[in-house]
Amino acid sequence: MILFPAIDLKGGQCVRLKLGEMASATVYNQNPAAQARAFEDQGFEWLHVVDLDGAFAGESRNGAAVEAILEATKNLVQLGGGIRSLDQIEAWLAKGLARVILGTAAVRDPALVREACRLFPGKVAVGIDAKGGKVAVEGWAEASELGVVELARKFEGAGVAAIIYTDIDRDGVLTGINWEATIELADAVSIPVIASGGLASLADIVRMTMPDATRLEGAISGRALYDGRIDPAEALAILREAKADMRS
Repeated sequence: MILFPAIDLKGGQCVRLKLGEMASATVYNQNPAAQARAFEDQGFEWLHVVDLDGAFAGESRNGAAVEAILEATKNLVQLGGGIRSLDQIEAWLAKGLARVILGTAAVRDPALVREACRLFPGKVAVGIDAKGGKVAVEGWAEASELGVVELARKFEGAGVAAIIYTDIDRDGVLTGINWEATIELADAVSIPVIASGGLASLADIVRMTMPDATRLEGAISGRALYDGRIDPAEALAILREAKADMRS
């Protein structure tokens, strides 16, 4: 069970949004590389990075900041936002990313996801962002008619490393993860699922260790970490203890 600290990039800065609204961005650190080092120092092993500008533009817009993050940390890094082609995927993986996240591309061009998984096994994740149970695309600016489980099932057997499932209605508002919908998705597919959107407190960390949630790969935390609502050492200790209990 992995806790992924989030670094969302807008204008080269580390920000958090509320409900996916770009106008609601709060700047938490003007130096994303320093933030990445801080998360590593706190004991995290992964980073979840999103190029918010890139998600809206359909191409990388915070590439320099991402490269600085990769140079600053030994942590594994997954990146989403504006990655829409095999050339972009290959270029980012060559720079040292552990995996890329395809969101809009997964809806618009499922064949691209399957081909990327074939060419780069274990390196491709799918981001499913939902509002009212329907998948949103283009940086959450557009809604589709696709259901979450319907989209996820399109990639069964394709080799997708993980599905990052974000409930937009909970993102950045600290109301707790939508565990019911997230676990329902995990039950519906064999692909590992990562919960995202709304992680609010240590109660959510403890919820991650419950039997029905242990099939998840982990969860992403943003605002709760930045606001100090979650103590990193305590959260990681809870997860380590749960992992040890599962092994014993």
